[in-house]
Amino acid sequence: MVKNTYCVIMAGGVGARFWPKSRKMMPKQFLDILGTGKSFIRSTFERFLPIVPAENFIVVTNRNYKDLVLSQIPELGENQVLCEPIGRNTAPCIAYAAYTLLKQDPEARMIVTPSDHLVMNEHDFHAVINECLEFATQNNALMTVGIQPSRPETGYGYIQKSNNDNISRVKCFTEKPNLELAQTFIECGEFLWNSGIFVWTVKSIVEAFEQYLPEHHALFSAAMPDLSTDKEEAAIEQVFSECKAISIDYGVMEKAENVYVKCGDFGWSDVGTWGSVYQLSAKDQNENAVVADACYTYSTERTFVSLPKGKMAVVNGLKDYIVVDTNDALLICPRSEEQSIKNYIDDVRFNDGEKYI
Repeated sequence: MVKNTYCVIMAGGVGARFWPKSRKMMPKQFLDILGTGKSFIRSTFERFLPIVPAENFIVVTNRNYKDLVLSQIPELGENQVLCEPIGRNTAPCIAYAAYTLLKQDPEARMIVTPSDHLVMNEHDFHAVINECLEFATQNNALMTVGIQPSRPETGYGYIQKSNNDNISRVKCFTEKPNLELAQTFIECGEFLWNSGIFVWTVKSIVEAFEQYLPEHHALFSAAMPDLSTDKEEAAIEQVFSECKAISIDYGVMEKAENVYVKCGDFGWSDVGTWGSVYQLSAKDQNENAVVADACYTYSTERTFVSLPKGKMAVVNGLKDYIVVDTNDALLICPRSEEQSIKNYIDDVRFNDGEKYI
């Protein structure tokens, strides 16, 4: 464990695809969606603890979630939670952490991770992250972790590597492809899933912001004197009101020349939808996955059911469905239509306001 190694957890999302369990004031990253006894963000923190000391974690989140972060990761001090006034995608989120670290520790090595992923084999995961840290430190590289694909997944981004070396220069990034293109990627053998996990030195990423996102660089550089002071909140409010919303992939990684990928195979999933939870869950003889104290299924196959504690349900005649019940909202949706959940939320918001959101 190296003292100048830091872990930045991005935890500002609203988790809309996990409605109705994930809500505006209690989004996905703070929930135990998988029934492990721990929330996603708690599991993420514990996953990196063998590599990063607790005092070197930074969580970037919406200011409405600061208390949730501190309650679920009490090892953190308040100064380790950076509060965004509004979501502006991953580039401003990462910039906020990077320029904070540049002021605190210019020699910092920085791991950036989403807060809501699953890793089954943490031993192999740690080995991959440590190798990325070493390479990024020695080579001024912007590292990303790619995942060996096991199927033509259309819900993930892809990274094309330039060769089959242990660590390879990235040829290109491709956002979620259609099924035909995803199948071609798998057959080609040059493509990895994009995990959204990054490793670099703080100097390298700040140089990249200066070159590829100069407006963001100017805004955060101007705010640096106020970071970690009582003027920080006002300064960041101003920065986020002016900076463009853009992902780190579009803003930096797809443009930079020093981007490398390390392939990992450690049981990874971004657990992005109810469908992915279904895939990860134990199933009965009819391929139903049930998270409930009591549920009776009849003529029901390949269906995911999630109920509140103490609730019983009888499900008859469903095939390939998602059923998610909460105390005040119920979702019944074909698994093939789960991408429409955001549309359902828009309709609920239009007709009922924020009551069920």
